Amino acid sequence: MKLYEKLADDIQRQIRKGVYRDGDRLQSVRQTSQARKISITTVIRAYLLLESRGLVVSRPQSGFFVSLRNGSQGDSPDVPDTLETPRPIAISASVDVSRLVLSTLRSIATDNAVPLGSPYPDSAGFPFDKLNRYAYAAGRDTSLHDLKNALPPGHPKLIRQIVRRYLDQGLVVDPAEVIITMGATEAINLCLQAVAKPGDVIAVETPTFYAMLHAIERMGMKAIEVPTHPVDGIDIEALAAIARDMPIAACMVMPNFQNPLGYQMPDERKQALVDFATRSDIPIIENGVYNELHFGDTPPSTLKSFDRRGLVLHCASFSKTLTSVYRIGWALPGRYRDQVEKLKFLNTLTTPSIPQLAIAEYLERDGYEHHLRRLRKAYAQHASLMKNVVGRFFPKGSHSSSPAGGYVLWVELPEKVDAMELYQQTLERGITVGPGYMFSVSNSSYRNFIRLNYSSPWSTDIEQAVITVGKIAATCAR
Repeated sequence: MKLYEKLADDIQRQIRKGVYRDGDRLQSVRQTSQARKISITTVIRAYLLLESRGLVVSRPQSGFFVSLRNGSQGDSPDVPDTLETPRPIAISASVDVSRLVLSTLRSIATDNAVPLGSPYPDSAGFPFDKLNRYAYAAGRDTSLHDLKNALPPGHPKLIRQIVRRYLDQGLVVDPAEVIITMGATEAINLCLQAVAKPGDVIAVETPTFYAMLHAIERMGMKAIEVPTHPVDGIDIEALAAIARDMPIAACMVMPNFQNPLGYQMPDERKQALVDFATRSDIPIIENGVYNELHFGDTPPSTLKSFDRRGLVLHCASFSKTLTSVYRIGWALPGRYRDQVEKLKFLNTLTTPSIPQLAIAEYLERDGYEHHLRRLRKAYAQHASLMKNVVGRFFPKGSHSSSPAGGYVLWVELPEKVDAMELYQQTLERGITVGPGYMFSVSNSSYRNFIRLNYSSPWSTDIEQAVITVGKIAATCAR
């Protein structure tokens, strides 16, 4: 292949991948010559070849531009308007969970697959316009152009609003304890780093949200699964038995609207869990990201509210209720507060101050509680509708959870159904589900379970997608 042909092919591939879009200007002939260390004549021949292929057009005194609609000879190239995104990958039961989650999200993003398998809430009901207006106003504030309010522990206006929300819910929080983070994931990671080291054993619920398992694995720690009741939560007696046999560095739990089971742990069980942790001197990392999404009129209590010795490290965020784009969360780390703040500084240095201030302004001025009431009502309705459809159209022997909040439904299918096979078949039909393999250290523990997301506005398309999943499951169960 001649040099000019190779250059033309390289640029054509970039055009087909969406790196260059219609109307984009190619690098000048002289710049390309210098960058590629080839002659100007070679570059010109390459650009003219692309022009003959109907991919670019020359403009006198301006250069060469990508032109996909110029009516040049030859077939019209099939070129995307955006960057080419990797296609969903083929998944087998042995593939790691992170690849499985990424594949699911890609299929939703690139193919508009029905997002029953998404881990995120539907964003259609989030107040982006209002938040963005506050962010724009904050960006014009020159006092935010330094690092002062981005450094740990975070912007005082946001901390003040967070503390007020807890106070409204009956929990008195010292503002000095709050540390703003980049989402709840960072908060959980920092808290885990503060209480344990590589090689330590961390007790978790089973099934549990895979991000918590990821955090443990990424830090070289070991997860031990504790049986979890779909109403009462983690089995405290089983946890105590495990702790007698081996040292437990920490316990990670999601006591309210647990993902994927959806239960709200009763107050007496929360008290008992904190009492056990206190007697055993075992810190508890509490994931409270779904606490605001309760279906009842009264907000749920937290493990933090029963803690008297600073052993509960409470983590939460606005990603599930307000916006996932800004990635703003926080931690209330109790006695580990100083260590978590130090780790925050060492890990990411700052949390951007503009999104912090935008959220703070929204909380203060724009009726966050009204927004939450609307969201809770919608999710409760969606949960009831989806549970009803599952009951009618899924194969005999299927059972679903009864979530008390949040936006996910946990479904047990007949034993013959393999969730990975169901995942593949539904994906071929443009529907995603969350296979049970993702929610345990042992992939086989929940091989016939799936998680369904009901946060999207209920529609004929959503209902038909759930029915289709049920029909495919029935075929797999034969």
